Amino acid sequence: MASLRRAYRAVAVWRLALPLVVVALLVAARFTIWRTPAAPPTTGAHLLAEGQYTVARAVDGDTLELATGERIRLFGVDTPETVEPNKPVEPWGPEAAAFTRSFVEQGPVSLTFDRERQDKYGRYLAYVWRGDVLLNEQLILAGLSPAVTYFPYSVAMKDRFRDAQRAAKKAKRGLWQDSQPEERHSDRAMKSTAP
Repeated sequence: MASLRRAYRAVAVWRLALPLVVVALLVAARFTIWRTPAAPPTTGAHLLAEGQYTVARAVDGDTLELATGERIRLFGVDTPETVEPNKPVEPWGPEAAAFTRSFVEQGPVSLTFDRERQDKYGRYLAYVWRGDVLLNEQLILAGLSPAVTYFPYSVAMKDRFRDAQRAAKKAKRGLWQDSQPEERHSDRAMKSTAP
């Protein structure tokens, strides 16, 4: 009889303790496994509007800093690195940075956006225009960037960038003038373009 009472008490304790253990595990999991990353710094309260802006500087070939302090990352391009810490300057990087600098030094540029407004670093993702000339496309046409089409943005722009890359390859400009362009860019280009 005494052993039956002990067994009954043990079952009663587990009936009370089990829901508490389950709740504690769910709360712990919520704060560790399913933690959501912090939002980019400018999401929400202030979103950059489409329009004309003065560029303070070209950070590199595909990133700009506006006079207002916001950073702009060009859609559809990935120029060779020139400012990444602890890495050497990549071939064609200085040429891409100079090309972008020359484009933005001519005066204000117009920014237009697509579905995604910002990347995970808080930079605005944009098309950069001077009149009807699109900097993103010009970098690809000059062979200073592959067409990067695996991110979600306008299908029409992706087609436009693929056409620009085909023209650059055919003319053997920039990255495409060597028989074997830098591995990083040829790999990305193969993923992102049609033959």
